[in-house]
Amino acid sequence: MIQKMVKKMHSLAGSLIIILSVMLSSCVSETTGGFSQADPEETLGIYLQLALGYVEQQDLNQARRHLRNASAIDANNSDVYGIWGLVYTIEGDLDLADESFRRALSLDSDNSQVGNNYAAFLFSNDRFQSAYDQLEAVVQDTEYPGRAQAFENMGLAALQLNQLEDAEYAFNRALQLNSNRIRSTLELAEIDLEQGDIQGAGRYYQSFLTLRQFFNIQQSARSLWVGIRLEQARRMNMKMLEYGASLAELYPDSFEYDLYQQLLND
Repeated sequence: MIQKMVKKMHSLAGSLIIILSVMLSSCVSETTGGFSQADPEETLGIYLQLALGYVEQQDLNQARRHLRNASAIDANNSDVYGIWGLVYTIEGDLDLADESFRRALSLDSDNSQVGNNYAAFLFSNDRFQSAYDQLEAVVQDTEYPGRAQAFENMGLAALQLNQLEDAEYAFNRALQLNSNRIRSTLELAEIDLEQGDIQGAGRYYQSFLTLRQFFNIQQSARSLWVGIRLEQARRMNMKMLEYGASLAELYPDSFEYDLYQQLLND
């Protein structure tokens, strides 16, 4: 995952981006002047993969070099422009990033990987409606391997738009496609909790806890706060205090811990 570029995306919406990947059918050797004994399509794919690798390593000069090599083979390749969008995003050139993503999609409107990345870019810049609209198009691609992630992303955008019904639908679709989408279980638990469906919230929160344990993921301040509120609603005070103790130990400076202290004082 691209660390600097997605830092804000992670803080807003968890993993709201999937990096484009390029599948290679075989390996070729690289020489000083480039690649030898490879057909143009294969060479293009290798340049794209190398560019992505350097983007992930924050070596943007090398990424640019390989993108230029790729452009020399196919100046109108959607994936090339999609990766330029990532490069410009990291560099903070948001207008150029937006232009690159839009150019990529104009060249191939069915490029769901670029579409999902563009949605992440839009989300990170508080353009939630545009992100939601983009993801609506992405999730129509039934062959897209990241479709479950795209539905989850769409749910997160819907939450920002206060469209709870749309968010609930999107998170449920994400889980229908991939039952391991842990973020969707937590979001649905909180939605049900807010709507007073304590039983439903409990089911989703238990699913969240099961996945958290399976993937060895530490509770966040927010997930502990959801658990605290759930156990309060269930009148399970001992369990509520247990989550509260974890919150105090792990996140004593968090906003959620302040809320918990207020809850105890009420």
